[in-house]
Amino acid sequence: MAKTVRLEPIAQDTSVETNGNLLSVLLNKDLDVLRECGGRGMCATCHIYVKDGMDHLSAMNRREQRTLEVITSCQQNSRLACQARVLDNGVVVELPPGMYINSLKDIEDLIGRRAEQDLLHPITGKVLVEAGKLITRSTLKSISDSENLNFNGYFTNSSES
Repeated sequence: MAKTVRLEPIAQDTSVETNGNLLSVLLNKDLDVLRECGGRGMCATCHIYVKDGMDHLSAMNRREQRTLEVITSCQQNSRLACQARVLDNGVVVELPPGMYINSLKDIEDLIGRRAEQDLLHPITGKVLVEAGKLITRSTLKSISDSENLNFNGYFTNSSES
C-alpha cells in the first residue's frame, strides 16, 4: 500500500510503495539527485533532512552511519535517501540547499558565471563554491588542488560491507 511523503521546500506530496526508498521519491519528482554511488549509501548526493516522521522510516544501517559521519552538513535528522525506506505515512523531507558536482568539468563549464546555488562535494557535502560567488579559473585551480574529485575511482574501489 502506498505511503505519502511530503517534500520541502517545494511543498509537494508524493506517494511511494511501503518499503520503497526515499531516493525513488526524489527521482519520481525529477529532482536533481546524482546518486553517484548507485544507491549503495557511499556518497552524499542523496543526503536529505527528515523534518518529521523519522520513526516512520527504516532503521539506519552501519554503512549509512559511516557515510553520514563524513558529510559536513550532517545533522541529527540527516539520512541518505537511497537507504531510508518508508514504512508509514507522515514523512516530511527537506533537500539540503546546493548542487552536488561529480567532476571538475561540472565547475569548469560554469567559469565566468556566478554560482546560482552552493556547489557541493559529493562525498563530504562540503561547499566548494558558495552561491553568488563568481567561478573563475583560479577558483577551479584552488578546488582541484585541495579536493579529491576523482570520484569514479573512489566508488569502484570501495569495498561492499
